[in-house]
Amino acid sequence: MNIESIHPLSIILFLPTLGALLIALFAKQTKAVKLTSVIFTFIPFALSVYLFVIFDRSGGLQFVEQATWISSINAQYYLGVDGLSLPMVILTTFLGFVAVFVSWKIPTRQREYFAWLLLLETGILGVFMSLDLLLFFLFWEVELIPMYMLISIWGTPPPLGRKEYSAIKFVIYTLFGSAFMLAGILSLYYSTSPHTFNMVDIAGGAAQIIPVIPLASIFFLIFMAFAIKLPVFPLHTWLPDAHTDAPTAVSVILAGVLLKMGAYGMVRLVAGFGGEGLVPGVAEQYATILAVFAVISVLYGAAATIRQTDLKKLIAYSSVSHMGFVLLGIFALNQLSLSGATLQMFSHGLITGLLFAMVGLVYDKTHKREIPKLGGLARQMPVIAVVFSIAGLAALGLPTTIGFIAEFTVFWGSFNSTLLPAAQTFVVLAAFGIVIGAGYILWMLERVFYRAPREEFNHAGDADNLEKAYIFAFVVLIMLFGVYPRLLLDVIAPVFSSWG
Repeated sequence: MNIESIHPLSIILFLPTLGALLIALFAKQTKAVKLTSVIFTFIPFALSVYLFVIFDRSGGLQFVEQATWISSINAQYYLGVDGLSLPMVILTTFLGFVAVFVSWKIPTRQREYFAWLLLLETGILGVFMSLDLLLFFLFWEVELIPMYMLISIWGTPPPLGRKEYSAIKFVIYTLFGSAFMLAGILSLYYSTSPHTFNMVDIAGGAAQIIPVIPLASIFFLIFMAFAIKLPVFPLHTWLPDAHTDAPTAVSVILAGVLLKMGAYGMVRLVAGFGGEGLVPGVAEQYATILAVFAVISVLYGAAATIRQTDLKKLIAYSSVSHMGFVLLGIFALNQLSLSGATLQMFSHGLITGLLFAMVGLVYDKTHKREIPKLGGLARQMPVIAVVFSIAGLAALGLPTTIGFIAEFTVFWGSFNSTLLPAAQTFVVLAAFGIVIGAGYILWMLERVFYRAPREEFNHAGDADNLEKAYIFAFVVLIMLFGVYPRLLLDVIAPVFSSWG
């Protein structure tokens, strides 16, 4: 049987929603809620891995599903994956599956919590699969509601947190960016002849572009939403608050894949499928300016991280820095830098997802996140200390971890960019962010785990068997793709084969 005949992308996309509906309508007991959540996140993950195994490494869009959606405006239900989107789909389904186990001890309103968590997975997956601009925008907005609910209801309460404030701030920033995106999409729609939302037709030249407003205006209208989500300095201020006050599993998903929606959108929509993009030629004109913002994000994020005393805020600001590497790779605009940026998206999802999971475990065992109030935890929780250390070393780019090969590929590709007039300078400045990163990661690990033990934490236990299972899964993937990155690069590279 042909795998495409069962519409695998639709199954992966909507199974979490089906699970959410079953939980909301029928699951009465906590055990049933958790079991349903496990089943309806494991099947999409297993199916996405299967698609990765049978994916044709020669490239191109695969497992395509296309049907008329709104005929009057030529909008389509159009799904497909290539070497850019398939790794993001696998990362999303993996983190969605793991997030269920990270949430295993949620104490209140479990039915609502797991239902929203599964709906969030569908929203994110839809962004990575959509090849129709209107469908893309719909899924971009769908993820907003579950995120708001999960942060505002199950987030960190006062006095340590401000969950309602952080949730509303996240919504305001996202809606602000979405308004610009919608204006850009509609401007692009009316600029095409015949009018279409089809990304493939627009990027491939099947639809002629006769701009109703300057192409640069369309570029930056769409880019604004992605810059907020990435986030790019100075549009980053929602991120530390959202991370600090989100439940642990939501922080894992937020860092792991929600930020990648911004980077993915930049490549897919404004940088392009094959060097042209949906707004041809504009990315090249503004690449140097955007590379400057990338370097600023790297250095500012790293410097801000050093000053943090809350573990969650420290990891959040480090994300600003690491996503700056992605932005630099994207707008160096060559095959190697874009492949590196995509690999860095995947790498950051695994590493930062693990870091937030580890912060959650430390908080669960000690009920503290303030670094000065912690210390010597390696004696009480050796497994957590070792895994946290591995995640930290991967974040600073230690060889044999995926963090190293991702950053190296970005730097090597950007260094050899013929588009950026000062490419080497940009790379040297960005690499200095790694030096700062090594400082804040090692200093944090030393203060939390390797100073003199404190008697007040003698009661703190180590990770239990369930917790060991999901954190070891992260470690295995971080090391696997670090030692053998071709597993991903052979899938990613053909997407950018036409670039210089």
